[in-house]
Amino acid sequence: MRFETLAAIALVFIPFSLSSIGGGGAIVAGIQHETVVVHAWLNSRQFLDVFAVSRAAPGPGMMLATVIGWKVAGWLGALVATLALFIPSSLLCYSVFKLTNMHREKKWHRAMREGLAPVGVGLIIAGIIALFRLADGGILAAAIACLAAAVLIWYPRFPVLGILVLGAFIAAIVSIPLSS
Repeated sequence: MRFETLAAIALVFIPFSLSSIGGGGAIVAGIQHETVVVHAWLNSRQFLDVFAVSRAAPGPGMMLATVIGWKVAGWLGALVATLALFIPSSLLCYSVFKLTNMHREKKWHRAMREGLAPVGVGLIIAGIIALFRLADGGILAAAIACLAAAVLIWYPRFPVLGILVLGAFIAAIVSIPLSS
């Protein structure tokens, strides 16, 4: 395995680790851009497949980095990508928590927390838009996504597996030709 490839993997995922405000979903669009457009490690279809596999696998939701690292450079690539995504942000979060925890009641601390929330939401929305563009599902996909979001907003205890089954059922029914 070439050192340059492993270094490139690390240099892609370390910045995302440090900018994943809002969680892993907030960096999906950037990871897609880097791995598909910039480095051409995957094509759009492969990225969607890797994303689906990483979300279905047990473990942290951002196993996407692990699967991309594995596709690019085997087991060593998977290890480098995983460590590059999880270690820097973990160290940063721990350090910031230790430094700012004693200032919880101060105005600047509250402003920092409240200011980061919309940034995280915006990054997550960017990730959703990037996945929609890659999937090219059209109006049907957008309608199913909106329906799923509405159900989860109005009925937060609705089982997520039920949403997946319902979405698949709707897509299957709509896709069946009406005339034989």
